[in-house]
Amino acid sequence: MRINNFNIFLTGCLALCLFTGVPLSSSASSPLALFTKDTIPERQVLYNGRLWRNLHSQVKGDQFLFSREFTPGTVTMNGNTFKNVSLRYDILNDEVLTPVSRSLAIQLNRELVDSFSMSYQGRQYRFARFSDDSLKGVKGYLHVLYSGRCALYVKYKKEIELLAVDGKYDQFFQIQKIYFVNDGEIFTVTGKMDLLRIMDDKKSLIKDYIKKSRLKMSKNNPESFTPLVRFYDGLVK
Repeated sequence: MRINNFNIFLTGCLALCLFTGVPLSSSASSPLALFTKDTIPERQVLYNGRLWRNLHSQVKGDQFLFSREFTPGTVTMNGNTFKNVSLRYDILNDEVLTPVSRSLAIQLNRELVDSFSMSYQGRQYRFARFSDDSLKGVKGYLHVLYSGRCALYVKYKKEIELLAVDGKYDQFFQIQKIYFVNDGEIFTVTGKMDLLRIMDDKKSLIKDYIKKSRLKMSKNNPESFTPLVRFYDGLVK
C-alpha cells in the first residue's frame, strides 16, 4: 500500500510540475532529483505523504513554529531514521513538512511519524507523536522538554483571529500548553503552584530546592520548569 501511495504521490507531483511550469529536469531543485533509483528505496517511507497547500495566504503572519523557512532536522518514521532532512512545522494543522523542490512541499504521513527534531538558532527541539489513548486526550506532536519516570511536554498551536488587524485582516496568534506527566496521570501546568500541588509528597524538599537554586519559572518559558521536574524525578522511588 505504501508503494501505491508513493506512486500516486509521484504521479501527482509530476502532474503539478507540468501544470505550474516547474522544470522536469534532474537538477538539484527539481522533484525528479529526489526520485532517482538511488533515493527511492531509502526515502520511500519519508515521502509517503501528500502535497501541502497554503490555504491561508491572506492571513497576516504564518502558521509555522519558529520560522516559515525550512530548518535542518531528523525524522523517525515507522522505525526508520532520516537525518539531514529540511523540515517546517505547521502548528495550525499539526503537520510536518519537507520540500521536494523550491516550490513544492509534502506533509509527512503523520500516522508513520514516531518523532522528529528541528534545529533552530543553534538549539535542538525534539518532538514525539502521541496518539489519542497515550496521553488521555492530548494528541499530536509534543515538544519533549524532559522524559524520565515523569515527563514534561509542550504543545504548540496557532489559531486565526478574525479581523485582528485594523478590523480588515485576519492574523495568526500562537498559544502553548505545558503538560506534566507523573504515574500515568497528565496535568496542565500554568505556573509554579501547579507543580507544587502535584509534587506535594516532596513539598519540603521541593521548596528548599527552589530557594537554593533561585529558580524562576514562567509559563511563557516552558523550559524554566525543566530543572524542577528533573529534580523531582530524582526523588521519586
